[in-house]
Amino acid sequence: MELRNLEILTEVARQGGFSAAAKVLNTTQSTVSKAVRQLEYDCGAPLLDRLNRGIRLTAAGEAVCRRAATMLSEREYLVDELAELRGLRRGRLKLGLPSLGSSTLFAPLFAAFRKRYPGIEIELQEHGSKRLEEAVSSGEIELGVSLLPVPNDFEWQPVCNEPLLALLPAGHALGKRSAVKFVELAHEPFILFERGFALNAIIDAACRRRRITLVEAARSGHADFIIALVSAGLGVALLPRLVVTARRPLSVETVLVDEPDLRWQPGFIWRKDAVLSPAATSWLTLVSGATAPGNPRRTKT
Repeated sequence: MELRNLEILTEVARQGGFSAAAKVLNTTQSTVSKAVRQLEYDCGAPLLDRLNRGIRLTAAGEAVCRRAATMLSEREYLVDELAELRGLRRGRLKLGLPSLGSSTLFAPLFAAFRKRYPGIEIELQEHGSKRLEEAVSSGEIELGVSLLPVPNDFEWQPVCNEPLLALLPAGHALGKRSAVKFVELAHEPFILFERGFALNAIIDAACRRRRITLVEAARSGHADFIIALVSAGLGVALLPRLVVTARRPLSVETVLVDEPDLRWQPGFIWRKDAVLSPAATSWLTLVSGATAPGNPRRTKT
């Protein structure tokens, strides 16, 4: 049963005849007659009494027209709702942000998006990158943040490309250097992030390439606590420059880690097979506008 046929029947009843309905619908009388016959076939009952002068709805026709009015109204509501979604006057964005760096990187973007699209509801999750990858894969969220390299089943759009800084206790022998190599830190006890953070995987990979085994002093999910542990002399740590800069002044020494494979490169990921919502597409556009020029970019078209 097609909505178009219901629309035609409703117009025939309203106009009192086939030819008048055809004029209103901007179609031919034969098309109107064919649509009504098809609808009668679908319903298994005559819907109109064909009179010498006009038509009259049968009992079945009256029942169909009552239901048709509701169905056609729902179609109009649906069309309006889809238009609102496309125009971002309403909708929902399921977004995953990392615990590390969000206050500096994403809080301004979050505020700008809400100001620009006040009708969009944002469902926000905050986890480590690995957990966010799982949430994107399962469809729990539409967009999440992870670090390069990301698995091949995701599309990825960069946010920034930052070096890592070594955090050293005050007075450390390397503290006055402008830069250090990773191997120079290898003998130090390390304060690492919890295992759900993708930054750990980057550090682990760098260790394997250099055949280094780090001595783990502690793990934490919070940058401020890691900085406090370094300040207390428990060990050293690696943090993105952007995260460290946002927390200055610090009670620790900071030195650039001069290694091309030890960089913090967060970006938004989504499933390769996903059709992104208008809200998600607009979020990525906003992020792209805030991304530093020259970064590589992969997007799904």
